[in-house]
Amino acid sequence: MPGDADLAGIGELFADRTRSRILLSLLGGRELAAGVLADEAGVSRPTASGHLRRLVDGGLLAVRSAGRHRWYRIAGPEVADLVERLAAFAPPQPVSSLKATTRAERLRTARTCYDHFAGRLGVAIMGSLLDHGHLTGGDGLFRDDGADRPASAGRELDYRLTDDGLAFLDDLGVVLPDGAARPLVRYCIDWTETRHHLAGGAGRALSDRFFTAGWAERLPLYRAVRVTPAGERVLARRFGVDWPT
Repeated sequence: MPGDADLAGIGELFADRTRSRILLSLLGGRELAAGVLADEAGVSRPTASGHLRRLVDGGLLAVRSAGRHRWYRIAGPEVADLVERLAAFAPPQPVSSLKATTRAERLRTARTCYDHFAGRLGVAIMGSLLDHGHLTGGDGLFRDDGADRPASAGRELDYRLTDDGLAFLDDLGVVLPDGAARPLVRYCIDWTETRHHLAGGAGRALSDRFFTAGWAERLPLYRAVRVTPAGERVLARRFGVDWPT
């Protein structure tokens, strides 16, 4: 018979700053090469290799080999939810340079959380859906009173798309996934805004629509996102969001 959950085992994977930087670098949902992750974490490639091996063995990362190269990604949406939620409770890292300040501001403004929008952009979109009655079940606010628990991965509040919400997304050209392989509506506690942003199948479909329509584009920071002028018009006309906020 297996014993109780070994929280210390999973905690050790997050306790090292190099491994934490690697996980945050991959939180945008992309596959990145080991060398890129080493540079992002500020360590040598042999050092990064050891940390990557531990993260793969611990089930937090998946790896794909292509010739002599290895490409790493977050193992799945549940892992991304866990990383994002832990970040909501973590103290911010000190910023000591102009480059780091610019990076932090871009990530706070708009970024991807695995496969959906986060930061001010993600929070603004979810707030608009709630304000217009397209989404029900909560008010988008994070309350540090035990109601939002990092272990429950967006299941505490029962957010649901209304019929008007389904019609709105359809009119916007958002193609929602079929089947029940993944919940349609989930939410994450946004670690920079301490509010909820939309996750689940609907969150991914909405961000996919923004990217394919040219309303948003990824920046070279792996997670950072820029809203294009066309996207600003869509946010203003369809969501009632004055961007940039």
